[in-house]
Amino acid sequence: MGKYTNVDRLSKKEQDELFLDFVRSISSLRSSIEAANYIKDLLSESEVLMLARRLQIARLLNAGNTYEQVNKITKASYTTVAKVHWWLKLYGDGYRTVLKRAKNEPKEENLEWKQLKRKYPMYFWPQILLNEIVKSATHKEKKRLDSVIRQLKDKSRLSKELEKILRQDFNNSQILQ
Repeated sequence: MGKYTNVDRLSKKEQDELFLDFVRSISSLRSSIEAANYIKDLLSESEVLMLARRLQIARLLNAGNTYEQVNKITKASYTTVAKVHWWLKLYGDGYRTVLKRAKNEPKEENLEWKQLKRKYPMYFWPQILLNEIVKSATHKEKKRLDSVIRQLKDKSRLSKELEKILRQDFNNSQILQ
């Protein structure tokens, strides 16, 4: 995330006004689609990932994981983990609010998420491609894909997603028969 180096040129009052204006812009958003559009316009992909990583670190620390466990899961440096931990201890109300609300939300893919996938297909192309492959495959090809996936020892996120899609397709075809 780029650093704003001209902070010293702004008075404390001007900095506070900029912060409040930014907060108001976020609070005016009414849906996850609006939030995604705003974030896409406002931040680069690496900035989004950096912020998402901080949230992931906060979630893991809040769940009682050690620095080593968090480092192993997120691949973030111990310094980054320590900074997030320090921020959680010192302030952290925002993190705790978001983590609490996220824990209470259902994990199912809702309508807004599906619309987001349709609007920004490049972010979701692997999953979309896998869905299309499974839809167009014959029963024999689906069985072959399933056997290949079962043989994988270390499954990647993508292979796990394919396995999930195949399971759903097999379950749906059995229900229809």
